Amino acid sequence: MSEFLQFAFSGITVGAVYAMVALGFTIIYNASDVVNFAQGEFVMLGGMSTVFLAAGGVPLPLAALLAILIVSLTGVALNKLVIEPARDASVVTLIIITIGASIFLRGIAQVIFDKQFHRLPSFSGDDPIAVLGASLTPQSLWVLGGAAVIVVLLYLFFNRTLFGKSILATSHNRLAAQLVGIDVRFVLLVSFALSAAIGAVAGILVTPITLTSYDVGTMLALKGFAAAMLGGMGNPIGAVVGGLLVGLAEALGAGYVSSEYKDAVAFVIILAVLFFLPRGLFGKAGTERV
Repeated sequence: MSEFLQFAFSGITVGAVYAMVALGFTIIYNASDVVNFAQGEFVMLGGMSTVFLAAGGVPLPLAALLAILIVSLTGVALNKLVIEPARDASVVTLIIITIGASIFLRGIAQVIFDKQFHRLPSFSGDDPIAVLGASLTPQSLWVLGGAAVIVVLLYLFFNRTLFGKSILATSHNRLAAQLVGIDVRFVLLVSFALSAAIGAVAGILVTPITLTSYDVGTMLALKGFAAAMLGGMGNPIGAVVGGLLVGLAEALGAGYVSSEYKDAVAFVIILAVLFFLPRGLFGKAGTERV
């Protein structure tokens, strides 16, 4: 029992990170119909920027805030310089563009930072918390708490603020949103900034546990995408549930089968969803009038 609980704690922790990445996918997809495969690089940039700012003498809390700002501006630049000029391109073309942006950001990070793995100090120490024979690190609680706070804030933002409702309106019908006076371009800009900020927070919270490097974003993007697909692309609740399920499946597979196949779990989930559950767990069936 304690062994299973240990694997579950590990899976839920990493699953919370995948959930935040999936939320980033969801926000941009809802606002622009773009599947942004550079989302993982936002996570990487958040962690790496915080590490190097802190190493340069900036206090850790301020370094984290500056890193979130830097990554948010990177998201804005990605939208203005890459996505907006190609807004009339096909879905496949836009996906290829975001993959190219991911490669570009990874190369820039390699030049600005380095190729080494880096770690941030744990926010509340490293003494484990014993739970029914298993152990939970305090940093895992930061990750879970951070994911929960993001979910609550997003819910309040989209349901209690006028601008949040403007984003929802744009996601439902972009043309109708324009007709009622919503600045769709500004909505897309904010959506990219918000998605990038969430990715940066995920990177900052998880770096004390998993380390970070210039090339960690690729697998994070694929696993976040698997989580978004499993939950139902475009569904925020589905993104959270999908992230936790992918994390649990990965941890249990690594623990009971082999850690060599840990990264293959996301690909298996993507294939399973495509074959058996194309709309995901929370996706809605759609109808098209011809």
